[in-house]
Amino acid sequence: MAIFLTENSKVIVQGITGSEGTKHTRRMLAAGTNVVGGVNPRKAGQKVDFDGQQLPVFGTVAEAMAETGADTTVIFVPPKFAKDAIIEAVDAAIPLAVVITEGIPVHDSTAAWAYAKSKGNATRIVGPNCPGVASPGKSNAGIIPDTITGPGRIGLVSKSGTLTYQMMYELRDIGFSTAVGIGGDPVIGTTHIDCLAAFEADPETDAIVMIGEIGGDAEERAADYIAAHVTKPVVAYVAGFTAPPGKTMGHAGAIISGSSGTAAAKKEALEAAGVKVGKTPTETANLMRELMSK
Repeated sequence: MAIFLTENSKVIVQGITGSEGTKHTRRMLAAGTNVVGGVNPRKAGQKVDFDGQQLPVFGTVAEAMAETGADTTVIFVPPKFAKDAIIEAVDAAIPLAVVITEGIPVHDSTAAWAYAKSKGNATRIVGPNCPGVASPGKSNAGIIPDTITGPGRIGLVSKSGTLTYQMMYELRDIGFSTAVGIGGDPVIGTTHIDCLAAFEADPETDAIVMIGEIGGDAEERAADYIAAHVTKPVVAYVAGFTAPPGKTMGHAGAIISGSSGTAAAKKEALEAAGVKVGKTPTETANLMRELMSK
């Protein structure tokens, strides 16, 4: 089992002919992902060669789904076109849209999210500004390296891309059911809580690692959810303990004001919910290793 992405997932790539889309489609194929085609209205009808494998290019997401049975799209398009790409995916009612693009205006992300909600949330949006979703040994949709870990029984949800990779590597001896990079922008589609709920329901996920960072109250809300609904053990890491107030740190959403959104406040809320919180990524990994050894 895995959440959101399995060995049966059929993946298309919006922006497959661009430099990033081409590079990462090749990497996804090498990871064993069932990529069945791509979308570029200007190059519809063409085929793209990936080391001997010919993938068709379609004019729209709906056409790609009709021809291939795709149920997942990975979006690699420039920021100014990203809102339209997401809306196109939502209109086609594709079940999963993984938005890798960084630098999408918050207004555009908000509009796309609201549009998806108006359509009944038939499309799960992961991202934007995220590394994607990886179910090791099954499928990999996005830019998460496939060689840093193997399949196992830990679930991972993370705001940070690089910390996603580090945690997967640190716990490579145990392995993961699914790792979800949800992105660190102020407005994202899939939240910590969404992933926690999915991991709680997954019979082959035994424990969960949650990575957050300063800014907003997502981690505090996740702590409340864990206390009320999650029975599996959770360990966490919150990035940004040394961040000065009022300073944006990396992600657009990682900004604190006064005592709101601080790493210390998030740590306190999580520990009150029974979550063990590490001071560093390595300490967090060791906390998980101790849990799994029991």
